[in-house]
Amino acid sequence: MHSRGFMLMRLFYLSSQFKKKIRRFPALILITSLLVFLVFTLHIALGSISLSLSDTIVALFHPRANALATIVIWHLRLPRTLIGLMAGAMFGLAGVLLQCITRNPLAEPGTMGITSGSILMIVAWFSFLPISAQSILFLPLVAFIGGLGAGGLIYILNWYGKTDPLRLALLGVVVNAVLQSGTVLLLIFSHQLLDGLLLWLIGSLNGRTWDHWAVLWPWAVLTFPLAIASAAVANALSLGDEVARGLGLRVEAMRVLLFLLATLLAAAAISAMGGIAFIGLIGPHIARKLVGSDNRRVFLLSPLLTAGLLLVADIIARLLLLHIPWFSSASTLPVGVVTALLGAPFFLYLSSYTAKRSRQG
Repeated sequence: MHSRGFMLMRLFYLSSQFKKKIRRFPALILITSLLVFLVFTLHIALGSISLSLSDTIVALFHPRANALATIVIWHLRLPRTLIGLMAGAMFGLAGVLLQCITRNPLAEPGTMGITSGSILMIVAWFSFLPISAQSILFLPLVAFIGGLGAGGLIYILNWYGKTDPLRLALLGVVVNAVLQSGTVLLLIFSHQLLDGLLLWLIGSLNGRTWDHWAVLWPWAVLTFPLAIASAAVANALSLGDEVARGLGLRVEAMRVLLFLLATLLAAAAISAMGGIAFIGLIGPHIARKLVGSDNRRVFLLSPLLTAGLLLVADIIARLLLLHIPWFSSASTLPVGVVTALLGAPFFLYLSSYTAKRSRQG
């Protein structure tokens, strides 16, 4: 009786917490959106020519008010910021999709090999095709083919191994090492591409223009609604295969479709700004901590958080470049360096926590 009473109290507590999270979710989305807008404005304002927040906002909404601010913002900084915002959101959605379909908290485009596969295919594209045939319009599809091949291989091998989280991490390390070696070999034999692709391989917003934005946004318009609409399917998959089948879901087919969607999201983002380490891992986990396990809320909050985190990382990179003497000789500091330095400890913590839970379970 005592045990039963304790369980009822526990269920009542969890139910009350769940209702609180539902009630606070609209306010959380609003606050997060305002914070992301603030980061968006700061990202545009900071640079070698510093602008005040008020001048930045005025120039955004009234381009003719300040000629210098208009040139700096609309011709140089705004496309970079928009690409960072959109690519970050796409990495966030890709990460949460991969974590749902693999039921693995360590899954994200980097650990699944999608990033390395996409980069290898893009470098091969630039290495072997004549310059006249190269166009950034095809880069998302090129990246998708490479990401699908590498990610599909890791997905199949991991699923064969009963989706052990640490097995996924190990497979990711091995496959990524092989793919990165292939990328280095291509760059060695096509050394004329090295200067143009090195920062992009690490992950950088430097030099992003309206042309890159024109390539990215149609893929976002295509994939975002599909990803958000798949939240209910992700919820069913998280209950386990047997329960999902009992609900009438074709589990294997849905997993494949969601994996294709996650790969397309990541590949489009990679084609715009290169490989960004760990950003697709951090955002979804923070979102789950804030709103719980219901993917209908996680799928909305995760892209917002990840987009903001990516812009914050680029702001940090820019501040280091402007104010730290050790970096002053460099022309640019890729945002991928900052996300790797910040994300590596998070990944190690998550790996150890997951391993501990696996041993206890």
